[in-house]
Order: sequence, then structure tokens, then C-alpha cells
Amino acid sequence: MRAYRRRLAALGLTLALLTGGCGGGGSSGSSDTSGTSGSGGADASPASPSERAAAEKQLAKNTLVPLEGEPPTPKLPVTVDSSDGRKVTVQDASRILPLNGGVAEIVFTLGLGDRVVGRDITATFAEAEKLPQVTKAHDVSAESVLSLRPTVVLADTDTGPEEAIDQIRDAGVPVVVLDPATELADVTLRTTRIAEALGVPEAGKALNRRMNGELAAARAAVPEGSKPKVAFLYLRGSAAVYLIGGKGSGADSLIEAAGAVDAGEEAGLDKPFTPITSEALVRAQPDVILMMTKGLESVGGIDGLARIPGIGQTPAGMNRRVVDLEDGVLLGYGPRTPLVIDILVDRVHGV
Repeated sequence: MRAYRRRLAALGLTLALLTGGCGGGGSSGSSDTSGTSGSGGADASPASPSERAAAEKQLAKNTLVPLEGEPPTPKLPVTVDSSDGRKVTVQDASRILPLNGGVAEIVFTLGLGDRVVGRDITATFAEAEKLPQVTKAHDVSAESVLSLRPTVVLADTDTGPEEAIDQIRDAGVPVVVLDPATELADVTLRTTRIAEALGVPEAGKALNRRMNGELAAARAAVPEGSKPKVAFLYLRGSAAVYLIGGKGSGADSLIEAAGAVDAGEEAGLDKPFTPITSEALVRAQPDVILMMTKGLESVGGIDGLARIPGIGQTPAGMNRRVVDLEDGVLLGYGPRTPLVIDILVDRVHGV
């Protein structure tokens, strides 16, 4: 995620389990909504309360729902375009190493998780937690990667440092570089490219059908009428980092899809992130504040958040309307993104 990761990696962002809460700051979560299949799509009917509860229970376990049926068998070799301007030939997908959490989710959901040999720090879902980590903070360790003997590495244009990627490539390992996903439209495109690079294009099409159906169902639940204003805040109290999201934050696309308005963008913030000021918060006047759970915890929960200058003067602060979601899923733009929209619709609108 170029716009997001480049601006926040230096802040020590760690991606983990998606949890959520509203008002009291309670947590919950889910994986891909049930009732969908690998070969078809879901209808556009909004999830019932029982379906949403089941979905959130699944996400609370931080697990994935792979495509139904037998795992696909890669048909290789294939030659694909890499986003670094190269053409890359993949001859073997028996040992896959994704260097991005969202990419890893796609690989696992395609049914190829048993071929994954390592993980990036941003791959925090349960199926990947026991895999060896090949990154230090957000930098890739070429030595750690090569020690796992991958037959193909999947990276994005933010993966670095460049010297490490060059070292991996020079060792003869195919490295397929992908464009980061920063908005909804990027999810299916990235899924298609990953599936093609791994020799399972039909599985990619099936996953896209499933996600499109789930996304349609989530959007169908958006109530008609006024659109609440949602401010995405990135906070790290221990590091004195207090930012409000604007255009290009990565959260803006999700907020819009959930039938709400990005308060920072509406207030004229044309950069992905801007330091919070009392004036900016009062001008934004958010009805709901969207945060990462660890960020909320870092300032002492909702009580601590309310003590930040300007928060108490907003409708969200006065009404204690806070939705906390961990960005390992929130901004991962992977197969669980439709569920993120469903959860935001539920909590932002209170449906």
C-alpha cells in the first residue's frame, strides 16, 4: 500500500488482528462472510443479524476462508509483467513467499497456503502466525528470505530495501512486484495478477466473483438518508504521533463504500495524513471516529481519547462514538475487505 505504508512505516506501524467496537470500545471481528462459494458469487442481499454475528465471530479468530473445493494446481511456467517494468517467468510455485500481508491473504484464500514458506510482519492472520518472519520492522532481510529457498517471491513496489530485493533476484529467485492496493478497485486487480503469476487464473476469477458478491451485499446494507462523517485517526500515544486521515489515507475508500463521508477529506485535508490540531478536529466535526485498536489503546482507550484537545468538541467525542479496527485487515485490501465494509456499515450507521 504505497500511500499508506510509505507515510506510516517510519512511525512503527504494526498490523495485527482486526477487532472492532463502537461506543464502549468493545472488540469483535470476522472473516469472509459465510454462504459463498469458490466458483460462484454471493447475492446482494444484506447480511442478516445472525449472519453478521457469525461472520464477526469468525473474524475474531483472525482466520481466513479459502475457496471451496480442492486446492488449485498451478499450471506453469508462466511469464507475467512485474510492476518494476520487468517480465518475470515463474516455473515453480511449490515454495511461495509473499512479502505483504494482503498478498499473503490472497495466496492463502486461493487455496495455496500450504505452499507458503514464510511471512512478512504484516501477515498476522492465524494461518500464517507460525511461519518464519522474514522482515525486520518493515525491511526485508534477504538472508532470511533466501534461507527459506523460495521458488517465487511476491512483493509490491513498497517492499524494500531495494538492495535486498536485488539480492534475492540475483540469487535466481523470480520476484514478481505488484502495485500496492489503496482502494477497493485495487483488490480484484491484485487478486487477478497474483493468481496469474502462480498459474491458477481460474481460482483468481472465482475469488473475485466471491468478493464482488460479498461487497455488493455489504453495500446493499447501507441505509438511505444522511451520510455520517467519519474521521480516521492514526494515533501512537507512546510516540506522540497524532494524525488525522484525509484524501488518499487508504481509509477514505472504505469510508465512502460504507455510505459515509471522510471527515478529513471534506474538511479540505488533501494529504493522506495531517497532524491533528484542535482547529482541524472542530472543522471536521466527525460523527464517528475510526481508529486502529492498538492506537486507541495507546492513548488510554476512549477516556484517554476524549482528553485529546479538540476531540471533546466533536459530535463523535461528545457521543463517544468510536469504531476501532486493526489495519492488518482494515487497510490490507485483501479477501476480507468486503467484510470490513460490512462491519463499518453496521457500526457507523448503527444498523
